[in-house]
Amino acid sequence: MLAKDSTPGTILIATILCVVCSLAVSAAAVALKPYQVENVRLDQKKNILDAAGIPTDEFGKPASELSSAEIDNLYKWVEEEMVDLDTGDYDTEFDKSTFNLEEQASNVSTSEPIVGEPYDNGEDRRPKSMKVFLVRHEGEGPIQQVVLPIYGKGLWGTLWGYLALQSDLTTVQGITFYQHKETPGLGGEVDNPAWKAQWDGLQLYNDKGEPAVHVAKGPASEDDPSAVDGLSGATITSNGVTALVQYWVSDQGYGPYLKKLKKQIENEAATGAETSSSADNSTPKAGA
Repeated sequence: MLAKDSTPGTILIATILCVVCSLAVSAAAVALKPYQVENVRLDQKKNILDAAGIPTDEFGKPASELSSAEIDNLYKWVEEEMVDLDTGDYDTEFDKSTFNLEEQASNVSTSEPIVGEPYDNGEDRRPKSMKVFLVRHEGEGPIQQVVLPIYGKGLWGTLWGYLALQSDLTTVQGITFYQHKETPGLGGEVDNPAWKAQWDGLQLYNDKGEPAVHVAKGPASEDDPSAVDGLSGATITSNGVTALVQYWVSDQGYGPYLKKLKKQIENEAATGAETSSSADNSTPKAGA
């Protein structure tokens, strides 16, 4: 038997400890994996709902202050769709339950290069198809909002978030960033609720139909319907947010889809009005 204070004995004990600790860490990682996946899923739902402003409208507080059951219940208002970015058509062949934005964007076979002109989000590639989120009140009736995943370069890395648009598809409802590496207190202010609230009601495009929404250098002019206050001490992050939002709402991003979605919303409104009119005409009037 090896002596405890001998070199071989020390190596043997260290090896046994390493193996035991490795097995414990591996077992914990496997056991906790379902919880990690569930937390990621729940965080995604929170950000989508907050971008659309639904928790605030319904409960007067952000999604982070709601229970998991309340989040799941509100998320029934959201309809997920896959969109071919080049054509703007719904991609019904894609299994949307398996969509992972970061994986799709980095895989050469499922993404396309970003050419950089005239709009550039600072990234090299974008997915061929993206998952978008349509919001209907209590899951029924006309489309009230669409929530679009967005991403682009900030100062220290990629900003990942969601942009919600009202049903006219030209007015911003809200914006959230769920992952970034910006400096706390500077570029990290993209998470500040007061700053994000300024996005509500911004106009996406100018009179020529060009992406115009932007983060101003300093306080935004009250006469500019497309500007939000700049982030103090974070010029590069501010410019990055401007670039990524303008890229995604341009024809290089969701432009083709937004044009077709506008027709879908108009058709649904016309169909709804016709159905309502038919129902009114078929309902006997009191006293008739």
